[in-house]
This record gives sequence, structure tokens and C-alpha cells, in this order.
Amino acid sequence: MKNLRISLLQAALHWEQKQANLNAFAARIEPLTGKTDLILLPEMFNTGFSMNAAPLAEPMEGPTMTWLAQQAELTGAAVAGSFIAEENGRYFNRLVFMQPDGRYHTYDKRHLFTLAGEHEPFTAGKNRIIVEWKGWKILPQVCYDLRFPVWSRNTDNYDLAFYVANWPDRRSHHWRTLLTARAIENQAYTLGLNIVGKDGNGLDYAGDSAVTDYSGQTLARLSYLEETIQATLDYDRQQEYRKRLAFLADQDEFRINL
Repeated sequence: MKNLRISLLQAALHWEQKQANLNAFAARIEPLTGKTDLILLPEMFNTGFSMNAAPLAEPMEGPTMTWLAQQAELTGAAVAGSFIAEENGRYFNRLVFMQPDGRYHTYDKRHLFTLAGEHEPFTAGKNRIIVEWKGWKILPQVCYDLRFPVWSRNTDNYDLAFYVANWPDRRSHHWRTLLTARAIENQAYTLGLNIVGKDGNGLDYAGDSAVTDYSGQTLARLSYLEETIQATLDYDRQQEYRKRLAFLADQDEFRINL
């Protein structure tokens, strides 16, 4: 199986300024052309984690979707991140996994962050998805989902999970610990992409974006600067590890009732 080249773009976001964010990310994405298979952008990458849903939301035919398609086509890589989407009069914190051919998958954030009132303007998603890309089975998740292990449990034999986030510095220890826990319990590469700087609510973000392998070892971690992680994930090594330590075969069986 082919190894997967991944790129995580840790950034400081321009609060509720869509074009400024799109321009900044485009400038960082262009040099990755032909050098990566998957590019991750943060949660609500074009606005910051705003509850001002109505004026910031876009339909699925809007400019942010067009921009994502352009970036994927330009680089030859899948590009994934979440933004505020409007559909049938409701608002979603929607992650889009855009492929270079224009096809895409969507995942609506399941666990809305009630401490910030996210559940008030937004509708929670109901479906977990697995995306197949370059021979890898990938589980996309968004920020607060990281706290709920049942939702990311590896019952689908996925190879990679990723979490795009706006996770405040005051709980950075939780972020680092939970990323490691999810990787260990699911025996899967686990990516966490966070932001840096200060948002429109005055909250500080310390980054700590990381690549963690199937055994819980941190392969790369950023600090509080705007930087990009580039790494190559080894499919065969992960499979060998799972065969040698076949813990997933001993999981309890259960169903999630939505």
C-alpha cells in the first residue's frame, strides 16, 4: 500500500474575514503542489470559531466550496477543513473533504461545544463517515469530537483519523493527552490541527498541532507559531503493528443510538 504524504497548516485566523483567510491559506498551499496527498485546514478556517452563523454561512454552491475545489485541483491533493454551511435554513459546522477531481465528502460536527453556545445556532450532525483516499480509510472529525471516544472508535478498520480544531490554550493539556489516547486505543495514525493567536472573543490558542502514530508516539508537533507539518505515514508499518499487537480484535461490541 502506498504511503500517505500529509500537510497540516497551523495558522492564526483573521476573525470573520473570509477573503483574508482564503488568501492567506492559498499562499501557503501553492508551494505544496505535487508534494503532498492530503492538506488539512483548521475548523472554520475561513472565519474563526464564530457563533455569528447567519451572516457568515454559505450554501454548498458558494465561494468557499469553489475555492476548495480550486486548491485541490491545483495541488493534486485532497484538501479538508470545516466552514459554516447553510442548508435548508439550518447551519452546520461542516467539514468538507475535497478531492482534486471535484468530488467531495462532507461531515457535520456531531458534538457541538455547548460551553460556547455552539448548539444554539448550529445543528449537530448525525452521521459518521469514512473517506477512502489513496487506498487509506480516513475518519474526519472536528474539535470537540475529540473528547468522545465512542464516536471515533475504530470499528471500521480505518487507518487514519484527523481532528481539525479551534482548541483554546487553557485546555491544551487535554488536547495533547486526548490525541495520544485516540491513537493508542484505535491503533491508527491520528492528526490534530489547531490554530494559534487570539480570536475575536479574546481567547488564546497555542497550536500544538501534532502527528501521532498508531502506538501513541508523537512524530511531529508544532508550538505556537504559524507553521506547516509535513510528514509521510507508513501504511505497512501500521499493519504490522496491528498484527503483532491485535488489540482491536478484543473490542466490545455495541451500537450507537442517535
